[in-house]
Amino acid sequence: QVQLVESGGGLVQAGGSLRLSCAASGSIFSINAMGWYRQAPGKQRELVASITSGGSTNYADSVKGRFTISRDNAKNTVYLQMNSLKPEDTAVYYCNAVVRLTPSRRVDNYWGQGTQVTVSS
Repeated sequence: QVQLVESGGGLVQAGGSLRLSCAASGSIFSINAMGWYRQAPGKQRELVASITSGGSTNYADSVKGRFTISRDNAKNTVYLQMNSLKPEDTAVYYCNAVVRLTPSRRVDNYWGQGTQVTVSS
């Protein structure tokens, strides 16, 4: 019903930048919050950043000042600009969207397939 397609991951040296994109498609009535999570090997998935439909943002302390989340509501797309990357940012990054399929239906969580970000020292 809803697909989230991520792009933009890759390998970068410490101090470099990457931009992740995630486009939602399907029978979508509205999207509430969208966000990015990450999971490093042997660790739990954690919130990196989130943004509401109105543009309010929230960041993990570890990425404040380095990462910027934004969204294009007309395109159902969320972005994550990552600057000053560190080796500890290495993880699989997952896109998340809180979606309402019809006006009367409750919201549901959807996830992308994940994109690998590797930061070399």
